Amino acid sequence: MRIVISGTAGSGKTTVAKEVAKGLNYKHYSIGDFFGKLAIKRGIDVIKLNRLAEDDASIDREVDDMQKALNREDNFVIDSRLGAFFIPDSTKVFLDADLKTRAKRIIGDQREDEQNKSLKGAIRNMKKREESENKRYKERYGYACYDKAKFDLVIDTTNLDVEEVVGRILAFIKKR
Repeated sequence: MRIVISGTAGSGKTTVAKEVAKGLNYKHYSIGDFFGKLAIKRGIDVIKLNRLAEDDASIDREVDDMQKALNREDNFVIDSRLGAFFIPDSTKVFLDADLKTRAKRIIGDQREDEQNKSLKGAIRNMKKREESENKRYKERYGYACYDKAKFDLVIDTTNLDVEEVVGRILAFIKKR
C-alpha cells in the first residue's frame, strides 16, 4: 500500500506521515525534507528556492523524479504536495488547519528559518510559498495541489493532536 499525505504548510504532514509509517511499519519519505536539503545545498532558504523553481524547471524535476521512482515501491508513506499527482495508485490524505494554528506550528518547528519566527512573518511566508507552489504546479502539470476534492480523506488538524490525526488515518485505511 502507498499512502500520500499532502496538505498546507504547518498542517502536520511530516509529523503525521512519520507516525503513520511507524504505525504500519512502512518506510517514510518527505519531499519537504528533500526540498529543504536542496535549499541548504544551494545556500538559500526554501522560499527563495521556490521562487527560483518558478523559472528553473530543473529544481522541480529533481524532486519529481524522486517521487516518480517511488511508483516501483510498495508499503510506504510520503508527505508531499504533488504525491497524489505522481503516485496516483495510492491512498491520498489531505491535512489542513486554520492559518494562525499553522503559523504557530511553523514558528515552533526547529527546521524552519529565521523568517518564520514571528506570527506575521510565518503567515506571510506561508502565503508566498503556497502562491508560488500553486502557480508552478498549475503551469507545469495542470495540477492544483490544494484541491481537496482530489483526496480520499481530508482532515482539519486545527484542534486535533497528532495521535488523533494518525488514528483517523489508520482507521480509514483499515476500512479500505
